[in-house]
Amino acid sequence: MISLNIEKTLGFISKENVFAYEAQVKAAQEALENGTGKGNDFLGWLHLPSSITKEHLADLKTTAQTLRDNCEVVVVAGIGGSYLGARAVIEALSNSFTWLQDKKTAPVILYAGHNIGEDYLYELTEYLKDKKFGVINISKSGTTTETALAFRLLKKQCEDQRGKDMAKKVIVAITDAQKGAARVTADNEGYKSFIIPDNVGGRFSVLTPVGLLPIAIAGFDIEKLVAGAVAMEKACGKDVPFAENPAAIYAATRNELYKNGKKIGVAQTYLSQIEKGDRPVTDKIFEIICLESWDGKFVNEDWLRDGIDEMFIKSKDEQISEMLGEIQRNGKDSFKRRLVTALAKLSESDWEVLEKLIDSIGKE
Repeated sequence: MISLNIEKTLGFISKENVFAYEAQVKAAQEALENGTGKGNDFLGWLHLPSSITKEHLADLKTTAQTLRDNCEVVVVAGIGGSYLGARAVIEALSNSFTWLQDKKTAPVILYAGHNIGEDYLYELTEYLKDKKFGVINISKSGTTTETALAFRLLKKQCEDQRGKDMAKKVIVAITDAQKGAARVTADNEGYKSFIIPDNVGGRFSVLTPVGLLPIAIAGFDIEKLVAGAVAMEKACGKDVPFAENPAAIYAATRNELYKNGKKIGVAQTYLSQIEKGDRPVTDKIFEIICLESWDGKFVNEDWLRDGIDEMFIKSKDEQISEMLGEIQRNGKDSFKRRLVTALAKLSESDWEVLEKLIDSIGKE
């Protein structure tokens, strides 16, 4: 089970200030449990782990085994939370060098439907040409452009390469219970299907079939995964004392750090993936770093991305100081030096006249 240690943050914040959040945390927990806050129609994640039945897990495992037995590759077609949760868990639990190993113990899991890049789709379909592959189509509506486009291409390729009967066996739909284009297709084609709960948003869907089926196909024990989630649900329950509740302490700590100017958090696993070239640095990370003040200075985005120019953007005072230094180094007959020398001799009333002149020019 996950444990939490905030000792390393105490050089920036105090434990007393963290524990001062107890009443606020309690109020937030009650709002969640009572469904009185914003977004209360999407609180299905709150007690999702403990609501998962053994029968449901058995159904998922049986379906996963069918794809494991009949596929070298399984493509997860989905966008946002419909694939990112499964991908995060699979990558976290996998050996970093699995893709280099000749002997595979599970189908390769690939992803599609999260962009409409023609290069990506072309390269994917080319790779699949000599592969026994299956598809998990994850879409509540079935009309999300990126996912719908990818699924149509993959469905046709799977049927052409493997025949309609086998395609029916290795294509699985995870969609709405009753409505939507994906539901209609699944029913018409006779695909095995699972339901996306109405009250669970995409970013929380990893413990629904959206995440559990791909994770099971990848060879991981979803029963143990869910058991761990159930244990954490209990550990973070509303009746657990604040000091013993890791979610409460974590939320309070992050809030206190944010209040004290510590606004950027990047997980060590994410950093290592960047270092290995597995993940790009997102535009959002660049934006956050460059918008944040570092002891009164702001990082130059050109330097951060490409190493161009100075690390920090010069302040106005630094720019003025640099300009005056340059003028000082220039010959005494340069126009800039003569201009600054003349300005230095102006009286207060002369400055007022000059200011009015500049203001009038600006208005014109």
